[in-house]
Amino acid sequence: MADEDVRQSLLSSTNDSLNLNETKAIQRRKSHHRSKGPSEKESQEQEKVLQPLINVEPTFVGLEFRIKYVLLLLALYLGIGTLWFFLIKNQIYGKKTNGVIDAIYFCVVTMTSVGYGDLVPHSTLAKILSCIYAFTGVALVGLILSNAADYIAEKQGILLVKSMLKNEKFNTAEVLMDVENNRDKYKFLMTSLLLVVLIISGISFLILVEGMEFIDAFYCVCSTMTTLGYGDKSFSTQEGRMFAILWILSSTICLGQFFLYLAALYTEKRQRSLVKWVLNRKLTPSDLEAADMDHDEVVSAAEFILYKLKEMGKICQDDVLLLMERFKDLDVDHSGTLTTDDLILS
Repeated sequence: MADEDVRQSLLSSTNDSLNLNETKAIQRRKSHHRSKGPSEKESQEQEKVLQPLINVEPTFVGLEFRIKYVLLLLALYLGIGTLWFFLIKNQIYGKKTNGVIDAIYFCVVTMTSVGYGDLVPHSTLAKILSCIYAFTGVALVGLILSNAADYIAEKQGILLVKSMLKNEKFNTAEVLMDVENNRDKYKFLMTSLLLVVLIISGISFLILVEGMEFIDAFYCVCSTMTTLGYGDKSFSTQEGRMFAILWILSSTICLGQFFLYLAALYTEKRQRSLVKWVLNRKLTPSDLEAADMDHDEVVSAAEFILYKLKEMGKICQDDVLLLMERFKDLDVDHSGTLTTDDLILS
């Protein structure tokens, strides 16, 4: 009963505070309403609509910094590899076009583990350098996979929100909440769209520039994107290898992200189903007994929430025990509550 009174008083004070703030805000708007011209009011309305994005955009600053760092590593990696394999180009056998382009192309095919076999190391030195480059390349591709496509999807999500917020039919809060709650879904859709574009562009280029039939072009695109790289079909012209340098990197990374987001969507769907089941199922006496952490034969709101969070898989018993131990350490006077004196004494 005491908990209920405290809760009601908190809710009452919160609502009073919100109503007071809203009243003051309305009074301020009314006092300035007549002094504003049409252009100023229009500008203010646009600012009001886009205001939620001010809090959303900074989230991507760290992500943008990371992608720049990864791209710098990629450029450095390709630069070193290009220099290596250009200097030993006579020790690499296969169909060649241009020394520099072939060196970059060989770097990309090696680091993505496509390995067509149209260019192969022949000498001992070339084989050792290729092994070193392949191992470090796999690590770098993993780093790119975790940042690049994720960054693109996040930025596209921001642009989507901006375009939707300019339409008066959409509610700002609802749109932002929808984007936040369906983040993996939007990432999956954006990655799927990008994957389709890469597949179409790859097939079109192989048909128009490399002179392949449609089936052969589709076969080459699939074997490249999945890094199978059988080698019977590949980019053999100078123009084709220039295109392949960017296309192979983009397509292999995009396909990896596609399956990553697909798995995330499946996991999220299972998690939501579990949460729905946990919230809707009826409680039993055994549930109350399990939720009663202090064994006082009553379950408080805090105990109920902790029990449900554990049932949803959000937290585990070890997490609760660690936090309880930390609370006991801070509660110097053993009053069951934390005060400023406790913090000072601890």
